[in-house]
Amino acid sequence: MLNVVIDYAPQVGCELEKKKRFWSELDEVMESIPTGERLVIGADFNGHFGEGNTGDEEVMGKFGVKERNLEGQMVVDFAKKMDMAVVNTYFQKREEHRVTYKSGGRRTQVDYILCRRGNLKEISDCKVVVGESVARQHRMVVCRMTLMVCKTKRSKIEIEKKTKWWKLKKEECCEEFRQKLRQALGGQVVLPDDWETTAEVIRETGRKVLGVSSGRRKEDKETWWWNEEVQDSIQRKRLAKKKWDMDRTEENRQEYKELQRRVKREVSKAKQKAYDELYTRLDTREGEKDLYRLARQRDRDGKDVQQVRVIKDRDGRVLTSEECVQRRWKNTLRS
Repeated sequence: MLNVVIDYAPQVGCELEKKKRFWSELDEVMESIPTGERLVIGADFNGHFGEGNTGDEEVMGKFGVKERNLEGQMVVDFAKKMDMAVVNTYFQKREEHRVTYKSGGRRTQVDYILCRRGNLKEISDCKVVVGESVARQHRMVVCRMTLMVCKTKRSKIEIEKKTKWWKLKKEECCEEFRQKLRQALGGQVVLPDDWETTAEVIRETGRKVLGVSSGRRKEDKETWWWNEEVQDSIQRKRLAKKKWDMDRTEENRQEYKELQRRVKREVSKAKQKAYDELYTRLDTREGEKDLYRLARQRDRDGKDVQQVRVIKDRDGRVLTSEECVQRRWKNTLRS
């Protein structure tokens, strides 16, 4: 995010109270901009910084014009307070490319560009464009800025991979696991007394025989009823679609349409079979788990947004809780 602030400070002869009011209002604008966002100020401060930067090296260079006055010192104090840098003064140019104001015999520097000190490295040049007048007696000040976008490093999340113990419901998997476990235990029928060692052997055998999950969250799709017949039909439909896309013949079109209808029939049959099995298992513990899983999925499907999005409040702070995000949107839409 790049914020640009344009200012015009009171002239040298104005009352001190008016100047204080200007700086107070500018402070309020600065405080409203989050510190993590880029900020560039382009302003006619009606002040002279002067040449040299002794004592003020952290906010300005030494390439100003003439002597510093009170208004220029106010800008320096402001830059120190807000951790800003006066860009014009960091680049060595001929005086003609530093003078921003010419009137008769007067030649001085009153127009400046400021940026956050942390972003000063992104600016490669700053100068006055000779011959270009954007306002009466004032000359255009330009700077070349390359925005450096740093990729946010995401913190690594430990993914828990789980053994696919549910495969033991299949007779062939259960039998293979039983045989491998017996081999791992040295053919013993009675388990050893050292339970920790035995438990680790069981877990290791389970990982080898049954496999482990990826640990990633599954897509929010209601596909718990999915079976091999449905998967095979969908794969053939995809191949038929590619074939029709490459060769738009009526024969290929009819083949694709027929496979579309077959997929719908297979999906309908698979769903009906899965629901029938669920109804017969409702009185069992496994049936209750399936029912709760189905209810949670239906609840997620009924929501437009399935996870909390973040938003900033008026002060630029990031809101993460669902309640605060909803309240912020409600206030925004009302205003």
